[in-house]
Amino acid sequence: MSATARRRPLLFFAGFLIVSLVVAGLVSSFASPDPDGLDTVARDGCTAVATPDGGERLEGTCIAAHESDHAMASSPLAGYSVVGGEGTTGVAGVAGVLVTVVVAGGVFLLLRRRAG
Repeated sequence: MSATARRRPLLFFAGFLIVSLVVAGLVSSFASPDPDGLDTVARDGCTAVATPDGGERLEGTCIAAHESDHAMASSPLAGYSVVGGEGTTGVAGVAGVLVTVVVAGGVFLLLRRRAG
C-alpha cells in the first residue's frame, strides 16, 4: 500500500473529527433550553408550583410527577453541561465527542483484522 493510499483514510478521519468537534462545540450552543416533546407530554396534566427553596414541584396526575433524579444526575457532564454550569453545553459536547472517538477507536483497534 502506497503512502498516499495510507494517508487518505487518516485525512478522512481527521476531517470527520474536526467537523464533529465543530458541531459539538459551536452548534450545540444553539440548542433549545426548552423541554423537548417527551418532557412536554410527560408533564401534561400537571402544574408546576414554586417551592420555598427556589425549585419547583409538580402537582396533578402526570407521568412526570413520579420522576426522580437519575443515579448519574450529579456526574460532571449531567444535563448536557459541565458540572451544572450555564453555557457549558459546547464543552460537554466536545468532551462527549472525544470520549466517543477514544472508546470507538479502542474497540476498532481491538477488533481489527490482523494481516498475515
